[in-house]
Amino acid sequence: MKKILFLLLIPIASNVFAQKLTAEEKKIVDLVNKQMPETIQILEQLVNINSGTLNVEGVKKIGEILRKEFNKIGFTTEWISLPDSLKRAGHLVAHTKGTKGKKLFLIGHLDTVFEPDMPAGPYKKLNDSTATGQGVNDMKGGDMIILSALKILYQLGFLENTSITAYFTGDEEKAGRPISISRADFIERAKKADIALGFEGAQGLHIVATARRGSSEWKLSVTGKQGHSSGIFSSGFGSIYEAARILNTFREELSKEKYLTFNPGIFVGGSDVDYDSGNIKGRVSGKTNIISPISFVQGDLRFLTDAQKNAARVRMKKITTTNNLKGTSAKISFGDGYPAMEPTAGNNSLVQILNKVSTDMGIGFTKAGDPGSRGAGDISFVAKYLNCLDGLGASGSGAHEPGEIINLKEFPILIQRAALFIYRLTRE
Repeated sequence: MKKILFLLLIPIASNVFAQKLTAEEKKIVDLVNKQMPETIQILEQLVNINSGTLNVEGVKKIGEILRKEFNKIGFTTEWISLPDSLKRAGHLVAHTKGTKGKKLFLIGHLDTVFEPDMPAGPYKKLNDSTATGQGVNDMKGGDMIILSALKILYQLGFLENTSITAYFTGDEEKAGRPISISRADFIERAKKADIALGFEGAQGLHIVATARRGSSEWKLSVTGKQGHSSGIFSSGFGSIYEAARILNTFREELSKEKYLTFNPGIFVGGSDVDYDSGNIKGRVSGKTNIISPISFVQGDLRFLTDAQKNAARVRMKKITTTNNLKGTSAKISFGDGYPAMEPTAGNNSLVQILNKVSTDMGIGFTKAGDPGSRGAGDISFVAKYLNCLDGLGASGSGAHEPGEIINLKEFPILIQRAALFIYRLTRE
């Protein structure tokens, strides 16, 4: 079966490169093709191990498989443990040290959103072009692009005297809190590099990410004067009406701003409310003839720049604390989560280099995509320290869904592109 897959993929991958590649670069393309059966075999092995973020042992198993593979190609590997209080597996780091070219920081993650109590989703080839399985696209396919690209470069002797760190976090889908601890080592190592490349899912062969929106949270608490429902419009409007007013004003005044979104994920209100904001769950009771004295709303806020985030918070706070309905008061608080990966000239310069790789391969242009189409990611934690590019991973569809799919025809081409990109960056 694997040999059949290999034969089907080779013509596609072999026909895409043009004569603009050097003799050394053509060797990279050829070796990617030859090793596709082994690449698919390891991918299948990774997908068939559950590594939901909270499955500590499963995440460690994925890390151990990748660790052995990196040891084979001359990388020094480390397992970065996290405090038990974070309830996370930790991170895998593989690195080389040298002085040639740019110092690269390559980003993947070991975990998926699929926990062990969810229905199993083993690797399954659907047809000549696609396969499905938990995390096959997000992002075990991306992890394999990192490993496979570096393996090919190592075997051809092109990694000699280069400085590359491949960092695989174990909790990207649900980062351990506080983030200042779970991402401390990640950030410090990235600061030592020149360029960070993220291998989250690709949007086909032609789109990459020079920016990603950040995410934070907000908590709204509203109080009202409890009383008989017959006096709702005279004695006081109650907490639910006031919370609804605030939310609707958020929508009216801020919802048209590009790249800014704010979603109320939970709304509880009544005469008796027990709300746990940490776990985002509550117990509530009330009566139709009682004006609600207490309400809570909690949601997320997504933004492209810190300036946009801060401006939105100022406006949301003003809406919350002014023009309150009779008999009510409200307050709002904010908490930071993932920062934004802001668009920069340096990030755009990396697109130009990658576009040259793509056109030299004969697969056409590569350009920056819409930042609004991507959520928060680990690369955002280091974006303010160095030039960054994301979306270099596997292509497909249905990420985070039971039927997650990888595009097998584009997979070898994306490995080739990644290997050539790394090769050129480490020659500069």
